[in-house]
Amino acid sequence: MKSLVFNNQMSAFEALVASIKLCTICKDKLPLGARPVFQIHPDAKILIAGQAPGRKVHNSGIPFDDASGQRLREWLGMSIETFYNPKVVAILPMGFCYPGTGKNGDMAPLIECEATWRAQLLDQLPHLKMTLVLGQYAQNYHFGNTKQSLTQRVKTWQQNESNEVPLPHPSPRNNIWLSKNRWFEKDLIPKLKLRVADVLAP
Repeated sequence: MKSLVFNNQMSAFEALVASIKLCTICKDKLPLGARPVFQIHPDAKILIAGQAPGRKVHNSGIPFDDASGQRLREWLGMSIETFYNPKVVAILPMGFCYPGTGKNGDMAPLIECEATWRAQLLDQLPHLKMTLVLGQYAQNYHFGNTKQSLTQRVKTWQQNESNEVPLPHPSPRNNIWLSKNRWFEKDLIPKLKLRVADVLAP
């Protein structure tokens, strides 16, 4: 990892973010090299826990700067301005760098981010009112690797009094899942939008 000399005026939060942006722990395992992509501020009310950046996001350096992000914002009823305001929304994927592509889509996020940085970053978010947990990898971390399927977990989300909300990943690769589970966009999304609006209300 690159060395970093911290300014005496830099807060612990700023120093942590700066360290992660310079992180190269996994560079030898990454097809396009290390480029951590995330969004965070201690004032954030909503956390989006995803998988890992895709190639397009790696190139732009902007989280969810792709079709997945457009669909996610539609699900949440959230404007681009709100979505990219780090004082409102924190975005922490399980892996901060693009892991490469396999036969069935992007590879799994590398585990080093979780082991090295994730707990430290979550400790910097004391004002969270809601955590949106996208996809199996993030759900295994936040809910535990149980025998419950993603579909079962999403379908029963309202039975959970926790502020952690499981969702399928909004990737176009999940179009088949969405077509098989039309209840999700018909019944769950309207309720999700209301809950998000309530969290964001002044």
